Amino acid sequence: MARHTRGVAVAATALLLGALALPSSQAAQRDDDRTPDRHRDRAEPKVLVFSKTAGFRHDSIPDGIAAIQRLGTEHGFGVDATEDAATFTPDKLAAYDAVVFLSTTGDVLDGKQQSAFERYIEKGGGYVGVHAAADTEYDWPWYGGLAGAYFDSHPAIQPATLKTEDHAHPATSHLGRTWERTDEWYNYRTNPRDRARVLASLDEGSYEGGNMGGDHPLAWCQEYEGGRAFYTGAGHTKESFTEDAFVRHLLGGIRYATGQAQADCRPEKGYTPLYDATTGLDGWKQAGPGSFEDDGNGTLTTKGGMGLLWYEGREFTDSYSLKLDWRMASEGGDDNSGVFVGFPASDDPWSAVNNGYEIQIDATDTPDKTTGSVYGFQSADLKKRDAALNPPGEWNTYELRVEGERLRIYLNGTLVNDYTNTDPARSLKDGHIGLQNHGDEDEVSFRNVRVAPLGSPGKER
Repeated sequence: MARHTRGVAVAATALLLGALALPSSQAAQRDDDRTPDRHRDRAEPKVLVFSKTAGFRHDSIPDGIAAIQRLGTEHGFGVDATEDAATFTPDKLAAYDAVVFLSTTGDVLDGKQQSAFERYIEKGGGYVGVHAAADTEYDWPWYGGLAGAYFDSHPAIQPATLKTEDHAHPATSHLGRTWERTDEWYNYRTNPRDRARVLASLDEGSYEGGNMGGDHPLAWCQEYEGGRAFYTGAGHTKESFTEDAFVRHLLGGIRYATGQAQADCRPEKGYTPLYDATTGLDGWKQAGPGSFEDDGNGTLTTKGGMGLLWYEGREFTDSYSLKLDWRMASEGGDDNSGVFVGFPASDDPWSAVNNGYEIQIDATDTPDKTTGSVYGFQSADLKKRDAALNPPGEWNTYELRVEGERLRIYLNGTLVNDYTNTDPARSLKDGHIGLQNHGDEDEVSFRNVRVAPLGSPGKER
């Protein structure tokens, strides 16, 4: 809120540098400490593009290699390309932050090479699967888990509509609510939704030949056995690799896999939207000065203040998970906002300050009043917070998990704060939620506010 002074620029710089660290925990909730990034001694990240085929060979592979090489030049990561499976040794793989399986097909690695790649992922390596990477290594179940699903069949190349499900991941944050494009659309033998975060899915009503019963994921991400994995089913055609939206999609997947960008890739089901492009601001009410600008496509941006946009439509009690995506605008990261929980209905924005709890968004304040803190009560774990935070201009995801009087704060899937209320004058067990518009000099945007019920207080999901 307004009752503090700004921090120094040095803090922002340190925070932004910390945001580039590569997480390597494999736990779904990521409550444990992250291990140090084993690649940060390199001047720039480096990826290996692997395109060996033992089955059908896509004529778009050279185009894909060239596109990834261009992305490396433009965005500061090195690229090597090979079809030599002998590269899959512990020493050689250690030179790379991620391996891109570019439309590989069939059995491309022998047992020793498979073991080397497993160890590479377990030590924090990254995987990017493109299109026919799902048509690879059917007799290696570990690889099937890494890719997320195996190829089943496909209809003819044709236009289709994709639905963007995650608006914060760097592979999909540039997309609108839908994405119209032409490609070869894979059906998969299983649905990865229970174990991976689905980023985009196909509308089976928009084309002929879908067989997954209406829930048809096409791009997803996950933490797997200690490493990071991203897969996209797009990329069959040569034209894909000159299509701006697809190339940005691929870049986002590479940035996630190499640890250049952070994202919440835990599975997500059962959430009800409170604000997105379909709901608009139904149920929301502005308290105090300033406002939020709704762009009509599912993004709110703060204007002026000090005010609060709060959800009047219902009160939240006992145990729930609130998720939302947010982004700071200024290059220095000196923007200010916050998310409030557990406050009574009121048209006075200070009622939320005095009776509820603010989860802060502000990179440059004191520890108990900076991003990830319960404002004025408890600092985030700064080491974990810095490693999990994306820099200004990029989207982040908060999960605020309220279970009785316990509040846990996840930033891009990493637990950064675990707070228990002991103040008898306040309670997290019931109250409203709200978004702060802090003032004229602060510009923060929000997307995809959603909520899901949890089990009994104290029990894990």
